[in-house]
Amino acid sequence: MAAAGKGPLAGVRVVELAGIGPGPFAAMLLADLGADVVRVDRPGGAGLNIDPAYDITNRNKRSVLLDLKSPEGPAAVLDLVGRAHILIEGYRPGVAERLGIGPDECLARNPRLVYGRMTGWGQEGPLADRAGHDIAYIAITGALGMIGRPDEPPAIPANLLGDYAGGSLYLVIGVLAALQHARTAGRGQVVDAAIVDGTAHLTAMIHGMMAAGGWQDRRGANLLDGGCPFYGTYETADGGHMAVGPLEQRFYDEFVRLLGIADEAPARKDFERWGELRATVAARFKQRTRDEWTAVFQDSDACVAPVLSLREAPAHPHLAARATFTDHGGITQPSPAPRFSVTPGAVTRPPAQPGADTAEVARDWDVPRLADQPLQEDR
Repeated sequence: MAAAGKGPLAGVRVVELAGIGPGPFAAMLLADLGADVVRVDRPGGAGLNIDPAYDITNRNKRSVLLDLKSPEGPAAVLDLVGRAHILIEGYRPGVAERLGIGPDECLARNPRLVYGRMTGWGQEGPLADRAGHDIAYIAITGALGMIGRPDEPPAIPANLLGDYAGGSLYLVIGVLAALQHARTAGRGQVVDAAIVDGTAHLTAMIHGMMAAGGWQDRRGANLLDGGCPFYGTYETADGGHMAVGPLEQRFYDEFVRLLGIADEAPARKDFERWGELRATVAARFKQRTRDEWTAVFQDSDACVAPVLSLREAPAHPHLAARATFTDHGGITQPSPAPRFSVTPGAVTRPPAQPGADTAEVARDWDVPRLADQPLQEDR
């Protein structure tokens, strides 16, 4: 089955050189939006350490298997590049060049190509050649240091903040902007998407607030980092938690009324009594279960929501009504986002199995060399 071609990026061809983390997620997002993404897997694998059938970041893609260390592999990649609009790679600086599939070779084959490079540290700088992971990238940008309680080590936000927000999403923005330029100017270019750059960019508002004196450069002391008693999480009687965020006065008034503390809570602008206000709110939340408090606040503008687990989230009434999650191939997973009124995206294919689509891609992209590549078992 050929790529479905649904979504606003239908007709855009993407070559993804297999890796892990932000590169595959970025390519998945392009595929969700309708691009025909061909993932170049290599013998031995380069994905998550799980069964490829469950690697959702490879959904809506097709896979070919190429040994990039053989004479034939890079030549086949360049054949694909000749038919592509975008290439995504996540190697350390210099690796693609040593393989013969760096920007110079690829742009020589296809001058309109957008060559997207996904790294943690970027293509240059003192750390460019060093290994790293999300936690280190967000650490040096100041983002990690903002998260958590002031009397505890910084809290680790999985790998969502660096790899995916600061990395994948900035890579997608970059390659789509460069694709627009290529279509108008007739010339491709290299996009250097570094997680450190993207994550630092995400903190723009905070830097402005800090310069204006509205943000303290320490954890748990500010309006949005847990320092404020009406912007945080509170434990319930059953060990669950509620997320509280009524920052505006009218929402706060509704919050304290429904919580039942309107007559005893200290004034919200009395900063000296914020500790007392926090204790009052915490004690009240401990009197009922998470589901009971959810029922209290669900039809209000108090800006309160239950803290759900990953398995619980798909069943939330609002998310269920919007089909924010979908079931495909027996796997519950997030639906494509954002949404489009004319060209909606969809999950049309399960996670690509390494090499399973080689013959199909060779035919659809008119790259005969692919069909001559040995299978993994032959190497």
